[in-house]
Amino acid sequence: MGSSSPLAIVAVVLAALAALPVVAVLGLGLAPGHGEVWAHLAATVLPGFLINTFALVALVGAGVAFGGTVTAWLITNRRFPGDRFFEWALLLPLAMPAYVMAYAYTDWLDYAGPVQAALRNAFGFSRGDYWFPDVRSLGGAVAMFIAVLYPYVYLLARTAFLERPASLVEAARTMGLDARRAFWRVDLPLARPAIAGGIALALMETLADYGTVAYFAVDTFTTGIYRAWFSLGDRVAAAQLAAALLAFVIGAVLLERWSRGAARVAGASRQRNPKAPARMVLSGWRAWIATVICAAPVVIGFALPVVLLLRLAFSEPGLPGAARFAELAWNSFRVSGLAAVLAVALAIVVAYAVRLTPGALTRGTSRLLALGYAVPGSVLAVGVLLPVGATDVWLAGFLERHFSLRPGLILTGTIAALIYAYLVRYFAVAWNGIEAGFARITPSMDAAARGLGAGTVGTLVRVHAPLLARTVAAAALLVFVDVMKELPATLVMRPFNFDTLATQTYTLATDERLAEAALPSLAIVAVGVLPLLILARAVRRGTAAGRHVRMPQAPPLAPLGQP
Repeated sequence: MGSSSPLAIVAVVLAALAALPVVAVLGLGLAPGHGEVWAHLAATVLPGFLINTFALVALVGAGVAFGGTVTAWLITNRRFPGDRFFEWALLLPLAMPAYVMAYAYTDWLDYAGPVQAALRNAFGFSRGDYWFPDVRSLGGAVAMFIAVLYPYVYLLARTAFLERPASLVEAARTMGLDARRAFWRVDLPLARPAIAGGIALALMETLADYGTVAYFAVDTFTTGIYRAWFSLGDRVAAAQLAAALLAFVIGAVLLERWSRGAARVAGASRQRNPKAPARMVLSGWRAWIATVICAAPVVIGFALPVVLLLRLAFSEPGLPGAARFAELAWNSFRVSGLAAVLAVALAIVVAYAVRLTPGALTRGTSRLLALGYAVPGSVLAVGVLLPVGATDVWLAGFLERHFSLRPGLILTGTIAALIYAYLVRYFAVAWNGIEAGFARITPSMDAAARGLGAGTVGTLVRVHAPLLARTVAAAALLVFVDVMKELPATLVMRPFNFDTLATQTYTLATDERLAEAALPSLAIVAVGVLPLLILARAVRRGTAAGRHVRMPQAPPLAPLGQP
């Protein structure tokens, strides 16, 4: 390995640390001697968790597939009023966490909310005189997830539609296929792997969610893990539920990989004929229907929730003072900033190790590190607390035996443990961009730097760093925003009396103080809009520019934009 051996060793150590939480969960959850706990879970709560989780996966998967595919096809194949605006506006719901949207719509649609109050006033209804859908239900949770997660499918499907070979579309028209039959027989089969990749990403986010399902009282594996750990204090039950949730996540990833079987054929065809087919101009009522179809998800998933949150924020005179909000913002910014800097730094180290030593060992460690994005935050929280707690017990015993000190908990309940969970969870977000950035730097530049006397570190600092500056900034921004929105792991692992914007929003909403929760919710959304605007700009500039800013994805998924 030569001079690259230390970097390869560092990559292996990092991979071991990233795998430790998952190993801890599986080790405790699958260890012999705990069969009675699993039997009790199977006889009581497990059937409900299975039914609700399956229902969420099936309904959200179908919803995001439909919404994302239809809007992507319209944007790439038709011209209509507002199409250039919707190219990037359709990404905005990604800035809206599902739990924030749930709080906004609950206040608006609940019995005491303005919608039902207006119905009662208009028709003289009283309680029991009319039927209104219950937003706090499984159906309501499904609607929230679809509204904020369909952009995953939209972005990938749009890229696939843009990159499909024009020759195939022209051949379909020559054979007499109309637009509908060409979609089913040409467009959709070519985009199917990309659509499946977007669905898999959406489903992983759904399985990882805690705030929405907990607020809507929908029992899933995530709420069960939280309840078992905090309410019951049962580590074994929490670990077993976490292991079961991992099985669902692995199933989503395997489904995505299986669906990409024909990707290479489509990619090869695109290389020979990169020209995209012309977009048909719609007119009359067809044009306005297309506009409404694209406007609906933007309004439902972003514009209306923002308006509702603003209404709540201005309707409550007793909102928290500026000092408390500044404290929450500072806590969120410092943990998010620290996690972003460390994640990018580790991603650079690992990517450089892979570049210098492109063997099975370094590539395997990079893939293992990147798998953390597929692990839900609640599972990571349990997995981190198990080894960290064991380490605290060992350290306390060691210090007491040798130095007569009783330090108590050293790592558990600290920001260090929380940052550890963030790094395991979001390393993949930084890795996707950094790896692509290194790939764009030709090896001849390394050779030239070495020929001029630059060493391993000198080449990285003087050659790679300037070329990677924009990629590093984009990757850090994506990690920053993801950590800002993260809820399950932060709720479980935050230090005592330490609140972020996300945890405070959840706490206030759980106490039905929705007006007070509006301000931190708006702050989270505002921060999330910035990377989406950068991403939308990259998408408009084409797939080549789109590689500079990558959507977070969970390897072993292929890089976005590569069907």
